[in-house]
Amino acid sequence: MLKDMNSETPFYEYYRQWVDVYKKGAIREATMSKYLMTQKWVEKLAPELKLCELSRTAYQQLLNDYAKEHERQTTLDFHHQLKGAIIDAVDEGMIGRDPTRKAIIKGKTPRTKKIKYLNQFELHTLIAHLDIKEEANWDWFILLVAKTGMRFSEALAVTPGDFDFARQTLSISKTWDYKGEGGFLPTKNKSSVRKIQIDWQIVVKFSELIKGMPEDKPIFVGQDKIYNSTVNDVLTRHCRACGISVISIHGLRHTHASLLLFAGVSIASVARRLGHASMTTTQKTYLHIIQELENKDVDLVMRTLSGL
Repeated sequence: MLKDMNSETPFYEYYRQWVDVYKKGAIREATMSKYLMTQKWVEKLAPELKLCELSRTAYQQLLNDYAKEHERQTTLDFHHQLKGAIIDAVDEGMIGRDPTRKAIIKGKTPRTKKIKYLNQFELHTLIAHLDIKEEANWDWFILLVAKTGMRFSEALAVTPGDFDFARQTLSISKTWDYKGEGGFLPTKNKSSVRKIQIDWQIVVKFSELIKGMPEDKPIFVGQDKIYNSTVNDVLTRHCRACGISVISIHGLRHTHASLLLFAGVSIASVARRLGHASMTTTQKTYLHIIQELENKDVDLVMRTLSGL
């Protein structure tokens, strides 16, 4: 039971305590921050709404108000986060019926998002420009992400023990909490735990770099707090110095995937390498690239048929 709760309690207050009791310590910090943001929006949009007043109409109006400022998918996430608390309130007898039933999810039209990535020549130019010294620096980090397609937090968590140079593989089984207090965290999802093949250049370079390093300590994490912007600034300077498109570290992940797709690697293999939960994620993210490849396939099909 939540403390001092009854049907006259403001909904945002009930939701705040519900998150504190059921979610705090049970979910990742990044997910927790989304629940807390939802609580702030409920308080902003419906500060006077009481639990006993939470009818289907009142709940739909709350969703509609939220949807005015957000895309449909974000509104759907907002709905799912609220629904868990509301169902518990129904079970506790604070609300007579489930007001979330048959809720209509609206939202602003999503902006067209075209991912930024480098072509093969640009990536080759970037890698050649990196200053690969004897000790680990952000240039080493950029090289690793470009060659593996890892997420930023995954690459930060890489330790010498994750490399298997004999089999040319790299194990990805954790992330680094760069947004919080530091330390290892679980991967984004179960599919993100994976082993990926690494090329001989990474094998040669990193086998030298990690000599003498502790097996279980992250290669790129020191005493100072790490910011995504710091590494992006280093990458931006390289891009500008090379005269190529300016992209972010996450753009290197897109570059990695795009080059594999253009090279003819299957969507299933790219999805596994990136640690996507399903191929659907890969297809949605790289839709325009897949469409370009399909256009090439049509040309190939027609040339093949015309030669029969």
